[in-house]
Amino acid sequence: MQSIQASELAAWIEDTGREQPLLLDVREEWEVHTASLPGIVHIPMNSIPDALEQLPRDTDIICICHHGMRSMQVARFLEHHGFSRVINLSGGMDAVSRTVYPHIPVY
Repeated sequence: MQSIQASELAAWIEDTGREQPLLLDVREEWEVHTASLPGIVHIPMNSIPDALEQLPRDTDIICICHHGMRSMQVARFLEHHGFSRVINLSGGMDAVSRTVYPHIPVY
């Protein structure tokens, strides 16, 4: 499984000439309301098995959670189900808030 650091993700998002990934946020609703990136697709971790058909197989999917552990599990699950372009955000939204976008609350 591939992983990406918060700074690498920020550079990718800000590169308008690059195909943009699907930002799959697998956190709970309250977490997304507390701190999130614009343009996410929110599917809580426990709903992923029922949402596989909603996810594209021809786009990079970056899995996001609070610290990177739930998203790693989801990324492995997606790979197990045939998704080949899955990337885990190391450090999750906590790393994004602390290192790249300080305007996003740390919780």
